[in-house]
Amino acid sequence: MLANLFRKVVPVRPGETAPTLLATAYGFCILFAFYLLRPVRDEIGAADRGNLQLLWTAVFIVMLLAVPLYSLAVAKLRRGVFIPLVNRFFALNLVAFYAALVLLPESARTWIDRTFYVWLSVFALFVVAVFWSLVVDLFRDDQGKRLFGFITVGSSLGGIVGSATTAILAPHIPVFLLLLVAVLPLEVAAWLARAIARRAEDASGTLNREPAAPIGGGAWSGMVPVFRSPQLRNIALWIMLMTFASTILYFVQSHLVGEAITDRALRRAFLARIDLAVNAVTIITQTFLTARIVQRFGVAVTLSALPVVAALGFLALGAAPAALALTVLLVVRVLYDSSRHALAKPAREVLFTHLDREQRYKSKAFIDAAVYRGGDLLSGWIYAGLAALGMSVGAIALCAAPVAVLWALLGRRLTWGDKGTSGQGPSAGAAGKPTA
Repeated sequence: MLANLFRKVVPVRPGETAPTLLATAYGFCILFAFYLLRPVRDEIGAADRGNLQLLWTAVFIVMLLAVPLYSLAVAKLRRGVFIPLVNRFFALNLVAFYAALVLLPESARTWIDRTFYVWLSVFALFVVAVFWSLVVDLFRDDQGKRLFGFITVGSSLGGIVGSATTAILAPHIPVFLLLLVAVLPLEVAAWLARAIARRAEDASGTLNREPAAPIGGGAWSGMVPVFRSPQLRNIALWIMLMTFASTILYFVQSHLVGEAITDRALRRAFLARIDLAVNAVTIITQTFLTARIVQRFGVAVTLSALPVVAALGFLALGAAPAALALTVLLVVRVLYDSSRHALAKPAREVLFTHLDREQRYKSKAFIDAAVYRGGDLLSGWIYAGLAALGMSVGAIALCAAPVAVLWALLGRRLTWGDKGTSGQGPSAGAAGKPTA
């Protein structure tokens, strides 16, 4: 009965239910861990908002160092080994941060906070990129259009549980303990990754099986196709423009929240409540609308929805009076982030199902990590430059609106995967060429 009910809500076909649920649970654990910690990072950003562009520069440098190391691990280890290894590596990092907070003197807290801010920004992209690399490696294009929307439901549920947990606990317990709590879902995620990889071997053709040999290649082999392929360049540029919009919105949030709420625990709780609202709207959209929207309108139109929301949001923030600024920020954040998670994310991941395996793990990681954080870095310095010229938060938001319009136009060009799909990724020589 439960299986029949599930099939009525989610367009699964025979053999797809178990791997879909495992992938959904994996996403839940990853985002549960992240959203436990995200309000801690965002509160650090609000408290140290004068140095945000420097922190983001450090994040980008760390990303440039981390991507080749990740590519080497991908080249030498099978996915059932290196994906759990990545999750456990970050779990051990959290234990190390906890030890530093407990054992080091209070005078070191500022630098621990800044290091944690950089670390969590790297963590957020890498664990999510690794998760989606596994998912797009397992599911084919037609499956992605039907199932990726529901798989992201797990991520949103994890975000809701993580945000709610932090909102409840933040005013009452030391922040140190949140780090240890986040270790548990990361360990569960490692076990789920192994289970999904094993399930693929017994899926009788339902999922893409993993070849016996590791992916191979070198530390830099995932970067070259991004510069050679017009389609991958368009995806990278789309993500750069997304990071511009997201960064401007994030800096506006840090400024408004930092000025309006002075108590750090209350700031953490307020930011957690925003995340909770975002994930509540997201999960409704993902469950009932995402698959239908992607199948009805195609990937390109779905990707264009987020820039339209961004443009309207920037106009609203630019026109809002000071007394209503926080309220407008709340509405814009909920609409923007829910559109990004529920529509743009699954639609974007469908594009990667057409790559060969090396590009799914390496080129995708380079785009999702280094290109993403490079966009953050550039956008952060643009915001800092505009603020140094004396522009107000509202004026900067208005300047960002035309960029969002250009971003929407670019989204209409990302038609790869809308037509002519065969359920299999192209060969290495053909990867990156549009199919429509």
